[in-house]
Amino acid sequence: MYKFEAANIFVLQKRIDHYSKFIKQLVAVFSVALLPLISFANEAVSNEAVPVAEDPVLEKRLINLSENLRCLVCQNESLAGSRADFANDLRREMREQMKANKSDEEIIDFLVARYGDFVLYNPPFKANTVLLWFGPLILFVGGTIGLIVYLRRRRTQLEDIPLSESQRLKAEALIKKINKE
Repeated sequence: MYKFEAANIFVLQKRIDHYSKFIKQLVAVFSVALLPLISFANEAVSNEAVPVAEDPVLEKRLINLSENLRCLVCQNESLAGSRADFANDLRREMREQMKANKSDEEIIDFLVARYGDFVLYNPPFKANTVLLWFGPLILFVGGTIGLIVYLRRRRTQLEDIPLSESQRLKAEALIKKINKE
């Protein structure tokens, strides 16, 4: 009996050794296969680095201004955080205007004149943006009123159906049974 258990343990140990070698080889093959992809990813990230202006004050001003502007390609990202080529072009244009001593308001006016109010994260309150400003509030109030009307109509549609005598007796018997337990 003891020899049988020892033999099983020996066979089991051999199989574990065999599978562990196989797993190590598999990990090595995948590591070697994925190594070129990792180096390619590092190269791609280094190529996408955003160039920094010669003047750090100008760069800080550019970042502050571009965080309040929307990327026209990404639309849900600020101009400062976007990696789109068009965003790079806009930032380069903004740098050139800053070097030409234009104020932030002049730069924003230039971008709005060229691309419309959509470039602004906080568009101005105008006649054509009223729905943009009050649309969510109108939808919320309309939905709340609709829900209240629906619930009131539903309440009046429910009828109170009285129990028959046999159903009432069954219910009382069940209540008494529950109370005894």
